[in-house]
Formats: sequence, C-alpha cells, structure tokens
Amino acid sequence: MGKVKMTAKVVSQQALTDDIFSMWIQADEIAGAAVPGQFISVYTKDTGKLLPRPISLCQVDKEKGQLRIVYRVVGAGTSQFSGYQAGDDIEIMGPLGNGFPLERAAGKKVFLIGGGIGIPPMLELARQLDCEKQAVLGYRDVLFLNDEFEKFSDVYVATEDGSAGTKGNVLDAIRENGLKADVIFACGPTPMLRALKAYAEEHEIECWLSLEEKMACGIGACLACVCQSKEVDEHSHVHNKRICKDGPVFLAQEVEL
Repeated sequence: MGKVKMTAKVVSQQALTDDIFSMWIQADEIAGAAVPGQFISVYTKDTGKLLPRPISLCQVDKEKGQLRIVYRVVGAGTSQFSGYQAGDDIEIMGPLGNGFPLERAAGKKVFLIGGGIGIPPMLELARQLDCEKQAVLGYRDVLFLNDEFEKFSDVYVATEDGSAGTKGNVLDAIRENGLKADVIFACGPTPMLRALKAYAEEHEIECWLSLEEKMACGIGACLACVCQSKEVDEHSHVHNKRICKDGPVFLAQEVEL
C-alpha cells in the first residue's frame, strides 16, 4: 500500500516538556501500513504555508488504527499543532520514507541510539525488535520518553549538562558503561550521526542512520532535502540521495555526513 493523504482526528495530546508534545492520531489507513522509521507530513491550517511539516512516527497501534507523533515546537506550524485537542481534524499524508531494516537485528545485540528529537522514532523500533537491545538516549538537559523505553530495552542516558546519566553525548555513555553491539540503529542531529558512523567503522559494526533534515515536499520531487552519496541519483544525476524518498534510513556507508 502506498502513501495516503487524509483528514484524520486527534485522539489526545499532552506536553512532555516545555516545548515537546505527544499527539495520538486516529488514522487507520496509514497506521495499517506504517513501519518503524517512517514519517508523516502534517499540514497546517494556514493556507499561506503550503508545505507540510514532516514528523517521524513515535508509535504505531495497528489494532486501534492510531499513530503517535512526538515533536518539538520550533515555528508557526508546530506551534499551531501544539494547540490541537481531542476531536480536532488534522490533515496528514503517509506513511512516507523507508523504515529501519528489522531483519538485520535478528539474533544480534543492538544499539538503539537517539539524540534530541531523534529519540521518538526509536521507541516503536524498541517495541518491535525481538533481540537484545540497549537504548542510548542523548539529551541537552530535560529527559522525555526514557521511562517508556524501559518497558522494551535497557536504557542508558547522556545529558550535555550532566543532570542525568553520563555527562556528555551518546558515545560517552557507551564508553562509560562499556557497552557493545553488533548493529546500530540511530536517529538524531548530523554531528551525532557523523560520530556514530566513524565509531561504527572503527569497530566494524553495521550501522543504519535515520537522517534528520528539513524536508519540503516529502515525496522526493523538490530536491530540498538531499545528502551526498556514493551513488549517482537517477533523479538529479549527481551524487545525492533524497532523504524523504530514498531515506530517511540509510546504511551509514551509503551517505556522506
């Protein structure tokens, strides 16, 4: 089944921190097809802002036909979403992009690494993977979702200010706790992903990265969200991959960060 554009309903919404919100959406058609690592495009009600906001899927409840998104308020669009209440209409399109290759984790020890707003998409992955899992979550200061990860995985936390867990970043937490893994699945800011790619190469670990980039169309037509790749893209005929269409999940060696 391909992507669907639809008017869905907000089921519930709550603030997790001052600027991070969790929203459940009733969207049976999209929930039935979604896999961990995919995202949806959320449209604003302001006709002057035609481009939707891409937001990763935090959880998928196929039985209830519901999706959960956890997002940070960073501008007018996400600020508008944060005011939605149960029963409100919300225009969305999805599921978009590719997901994490769950089959690569079978029988292996896995790192699930999230940084900042790259943490939410790792939760559904933690729930669905049936293997030995270690979630390593990096924050600036205020924690969110870490208690939910504890239902599905061992959890290790790093904070920039040292207020919880390891003071520093996710790699500092891995080293401080002497953690090892066969496969890395990660999502977060580019500097974190770049460091993880180098770490994976050094330790010969298979590494899959979900790239956080600002997208526009979300379907691969506009080339607003490209990353350099080793292969020539058929669409642009240069060494680029479209993050929304070819990703957002890539094998680390495929992309230049």
